[in-house]
Amino acid sequence: MKKNKKTYLLLALVLVIWGVLGFKIVGAINPTEEPIEKVDLPETYVAPNLKKHDTFAIAANYRDPFLGTMPKSEKTERPKKKEIKKVQTPQKNIRYAGSVAENGSNKRLFFVSIDGQQHIMAQNETVADVKLIRGNQESIKVRYGTRTETILLQQ
Repeated sequence: MKKNKKTYLLLALVLVIWGVLGFKIVGAINPTEEPIEKVDLPETYVAPNLKKHDTFAIAANYRDPFLGTMPKSEKTERPKKKEIKKVQTPQKNIRYAGSVAENGSNKRLFFVSIDGQQHIMAQNETVADVKLIRGNQESIKVRYGTRTETILLQQ
């Protein structure tokens, strides 16, 4: 009989606990409506002064850890370059008459006629604003102003 008393006592305790839980669940599902109290506001409402919040931006310009690439930068429009007009250098009358070289020497002298005047020029020498860049037995290359010309040997 003693066993039965403990069983009935525990059964009653379990029923009370489940009853309380059930009552709370039903109360949460169907709440009772409470009347809303009306609050009287003053007729002239003045909004409080709001302070501006500080803003910030995060610059995510670091390497992507998965792809291993850098982020694409935003391209800004570059100002268009102003076209520079090239000054046309007037063409000079240059003729190549031949060359002379000393035996066993790499130094060569060239006979060049510039606007009717004959000159003897070495490589990288400038005469009458005409620079002899390089030359061989068949042709020479000269530069004057913005022009560079290759002149063949005149027979």
